[in-house]
Amino acid sequence: MRKKVIAGNWKMNYNFHQSIAFIEKLKEEVLKKERNCDIIICPNFIALSEAKKIIKDTTIKLGAQNIYYEDSGAFTGETSADMIKSVGCEFVILGHSERRTIFKESDELINKKIKQALKHGLHPIFCIGETLEEREKGITNNIVERQLELGLSNVTPEELLKIIIAYEPVWAIGTGKNATPEQAQEVHSFIRNYLNVEYGLVVADKIIIQYGGSVKPENAKDLLSQPDIDGALVGGACLKVDSFIGIIESC
Repeated sequence: MRKKVIAGNWKMNYNFHQSIAFIEKLKEEVLKKERNCDIIICPNFIALSEAKKIIKDTTIKLGAQNIYYEDSGAFTGETSADMIKSVGCEFVILGHSERRTIFKESDELINKKIKQALKHGLHPIFCIGETLEEREKGITNNIVERQLELGLSNVTPEELLKIIIAYEPVWAIGTGKNATPEQAQEVHSFIRNYLNVEYGLVVADKIIIQYGGSVKPENAKDLLSQPDIDGALVGGACLKVDSFIGIIESC
């Protein structure tokens, strides 16, 4: 049975001191009892090194929010896979809709980043999802299939097992709206069936597929009870310890 994975994407929130205070409080809550899911936090880059020191004796794992697809070089403002791994990161979020829309990242670029992350022993959290316009046109599956096909280009079955896929309908991110459990399960089932066809049943059955998009303690249990939803990639609700713990408790 696949273990649930709850990841918190802090986005561009909290300065260094605020980040440290938050992680200390989260650690205190997590250590109060044994948890039935894996927990990943993805703070901003400036807090990664100190975050690792705080969580080192816990089950909390560390991720970054982005990397560049080259090892090093004249890429002002970018951060490499080796850099985030050197401070203790195991995971990295790639393909988030905000990177796709605001920073114009293409499926091909995201594929380069995924391959780079895998090369350095990192686990990508690979985000996919449709816009509201695409859902209303009835082409959600087409969009998701294209993003999977291009984003996972030349990824082997062995490499795929190191990837978490996060289905995040763009229309539900930060809007307060979320897909119903039935809507989310429908797309998650489509994703797993696609992986079954491309990579085989054994691999597809092991892949963690998270849901993301206005996940809150109030809706997490219903979402996580769906057979193909293996956790959550949490945005706004991960910025408060009580609400993030509430989602973790839903496992």
